[in-house]
Amino acid sequence: MPEKIIILDFGSQYTQLIARRVRELNVYCEIFPYNKLPELTPDVKGLILSGSPCSVRDADHPNPDISQYRSQVPVLGVCYGAQLLAHENGGEVLPSTIREYGRARLGEVHATSRLMKEITIGSQVWMSHGDTIKHIPGNFEIIASTDSVAVAAYKIADEETYGIQFHPEVTHSTEGKTVLRNFVVHICACSQDWTPDQFIETTVADLQNQIGDDKVVLGLSGGVDSSVAAMLIHQAIGKNLYCIFVDNGLLRKDEFETVLESYKHMGLNVKGVDARDRFYSALAGISDPELKRKAIGRVFIEVFDDEAHQLTDVKWLAQGTIYPDVIESVSVKGPSATIKSHHNVGGLPDFMKLKVVEPLKALFKDEVRLVGKTLKIDDLILSRHPFPGPGLAIRIIGDITPQKVAVLQEVDHIFISNLRKYELYNEVWQAGAILLPIQTVGVMGDERTYENVVSLRAVTSVDGMTADWAHLPYEFLANVSNEIINKVKGVNRVVYDISSKPPATIEWE
Repeated sequence: MPEKIIILDFGSQYTQLIARRVRELNVYCEIFPYNKLPELTPDVKGLILSGSPCSVRDADHPNPDISQYRSQVPVLGVCYGAQLLAHENGGEVLPSTIREYGRARLGEVHATSRLMKEITIGSQVWMSHGDTIKHIPGNFEIIASTDSVAVAAYKIADEETYGIQFHPEVTHSTEGKTVLRNFVVHICACSQDWTPDQFIETTVADLQNQIGDDKVVLGLSGGVDSSVAAMLIHQAIGKNLYCIFVDNGLLRKDEFETVLESYKHMGLNVKGVDARDRFYSALAGISDPELKRKAIGRVFIEVFDDEAHQLTDVKWLAQGTIYPDVIESVSVKGPSATIKSHHNVGGLPDFMKLKVVEPLKALFKDEVRLVGKTLKIDDLILSRHPFPGPGLAIRIIGDITPQKVAVLQEVDHIFISNLRKYELYNEVWQAGAILLPIQTVGVMGDERTYENVVSLRAVTSVDGMTADWAHLPYEFLANVSNEIINKVKGVNRVVYDISSKPPATIEWE
């Protein structure tokens, strides 16, 4: 087992970001809900308590027993975590006289503190709390302050337990990575050996032990997660992995043929299945986004099951589940309310009596890409923008027809091709086009037209949790718009979506 840091989640929007920052230090970590704190084991090197929308002044505030951890490993409380430690040890936490939210600067820093090592006076930090620590217990020592927050950071005497009221995990805290490095590497003494090479070596060995000589079936999507999962399992069991790549008729232009060819060059044992008509038939007349997803999911399972039953003695179903999906399924408040239902974490139908293997369930998306690069996966797949599970079905507002799909495929192809041509593709997290259910008046030549509107969407992001609209050059957008209107029959107007997430989502449906 690799050494690890445990992160206790109290419901903060930044909890996953803490984990990502720890992973960037090549240190493995796991997130647990505050009410499911695991037993302390020898591989655990430290504990981080996250922020929370709760207040320690609430009668039923989250308050797990961490005494075993405090007595044996270093502990770092962030925001709510810091307030909880102070409150439970006799300190005073009160509502802030003004909401402490946004940028602040450290006016005092104890440079001799191990946590504050190399942190400069005036360093910018990000505050986000409605309560503040007014008085600390007698055995607490203040190690950093701002003009308005006297207790910006503290240490408990005679133990390696710390608290900070700012968020080191966000980029607005300019030396936040240094704070986390000080805690994880210097105080917890983690060896920083969590690397893609180490992950591949360990995972392939684990897969060999787990699967043995059994056969495994995996549904490929053309995306990063399923492709990296396939290559890891392929390294472990070779031809005993059977991959199925389904064309649901909702992929990008020529994507089925192109990606299928890439898979074959990778040495995978893969079968392509043309099921477009089955999906179009199931989607006929459906406009509701959630019903579209359910129809697509149902037909995919039916097609996949038909193909899997043509194989004999298959014991395992492989899935490209990644860590954010796992975290979501065991979140502090239980699984989140349904926003989109095309993620199928552990959603194995009863009639497919297979055991599940998920080799990527410990990784974030950026880590999956690093592992894929180490595995030398085709860059066409590895650098591909995220693409929704239901494909173009949720980029066509309204009902789905083959004709609408064909129009959107052409529009999307022009947009994506130009992003690559102008070397903008890798500067964008995700891009695509949306076919709107409205028509507008236009003039082409001497004729009046009444045709479709398409919206182009491109966003920049780190992990898709938040996103800003991509500020693409006006000249580029003008050229793309002109090419779409001239080349795609049925489209006479192009608009550009300048909404950020939040409040908007990246996809329209």
